[in-house]
Amino acid sequence: MYKVKEVAEIAGVSVRTLHHYDHIGLLSPGNVSASGYRMYGEAELARLQQILFFKELDFPLQKIKSILDDPAFNHEEALEQHRRILLEKKKRLERLIHSVDQTLGAIRGGETMGSEERFKPFSKREIEAHQKKYEKEVEERWGDTAAYKESKRKTAGYSDDDWKMIQEEGNRIDEELVALMNRGPENEEVQRLISKKRQHITDYFYDCKPEIFRGLADMYVNDPRFTKNIDKWKDGYAKFLRDAMHVYCDNLDKE
Repeated sequence: MYKVKEVAEIAGVSVRTLHHYDHIGLLSPGNVSASGYRMYGEAELARLQQILFFKELDFPLQKIKSILDDPAFNHEEALEQHRRILLEKKKRLERLIHSVDQTLGAIRGGETMGSEERFKPFSKREIEAHQKKYEKEVEERWGDTAAYKESKRKTAGYSDDDWKMIQEEGNRIDEELVALMNRGPENEEVQRLISKKRQHITDYFYDCKPEIFRGLADMYVNDPRFTKNIDKWKDGYAKFLRDAMHVYCDNLDKE
């Protein structure tokens, strides 16, 4: 585990930037030590790497958050896309270096370079074409559902204070649920909080229909990334949450 200052040094970002990412819910520490230090683990470092890759491609922070938080996000696919665009940037830099060498040679030899030859290396057309293609694929891959579109519309207007409030409200629900794990998923108070959790998603992101809510429950256990992150609250919390959400949805089906 790394402290926030150590992560800032490793990643080449400021501590203030990491605090901002935490504040808007883009990147939160894995846990907070007894001494009050924000601690980051492998999962957080991997997410930070993705954030920096997307920033390199000029994606806004809230769009990055929407992409990374989407259950369908595929880490490996994203890295493949990043690699393709970075290779295009590499080619452009190599052309610029070659152009510098040509210009130096022309100056020293008393020659004149043609206008096209002089400025062609500065073109970003190839990179921009790949970036546009990537953005289109992002929208097609993660943006074609009604839930995504509604979430995007709602979250577009949220301020930093809004995000802080939403995150704190969500955390309170999880804290209360963790405290009740020993009562079992069918407990009445547990079910009240599960209903509150579903309403939280509906209020701030999208209409969380029962079938979507059940799908989220399964994802919490079937996707190791989500399981690992949710179990930071307490070992076994992801499974408990899945079971409680299933009980909730089953009860709705009976109504």
